[in-house]
Amino acid sequence: QVQLVESGGGLVQAGGSLRLSCAASGRPFSSYAMGWFRQAPGKEREFVATITGSGGMTYYADSVKGRFTISRDNAKNTVYLQMDSLKPDDTAVYYCAQDGGTGKSIRLSQGYRYWGQGTQVTVSS
Repeated sequence: QVQLVESGGGLVQAGGSLRLSCAASGRPFSSYAMGWFRQAPGKEREFVATITGSGGMTYYADSVKGRFTISRDNAKNTVYLQMDSLKPDDTAVYYCAQDGGTGKSIRLSQGYRYWGQGTQVTVSS
């Protein structure tokens, strides 16, 4: 039984920073890639960032590259998203997800089997 629980969201002014965390349980954490996605009101879920199981490779959406950093601490079964230089259009519910052997790219939502409940990030002008 896999559980993913996001935390760290909130309200921040443009230019500010937030650090999101996602704590995982239920299966060997280091065996799986982890991803962050976001969904703004009225919009489809979009890819934000992903990290391989060992932490050796990371990938970012062009919209966040240079501003967001994904990392993981496998000893703590936790993945992080450091969000700097936040913009109002970063406002969304942010979800973490765990890879599930679907054969799909880890830069696609279809590449993940398990999802957290989401945490709200709101960036004011």
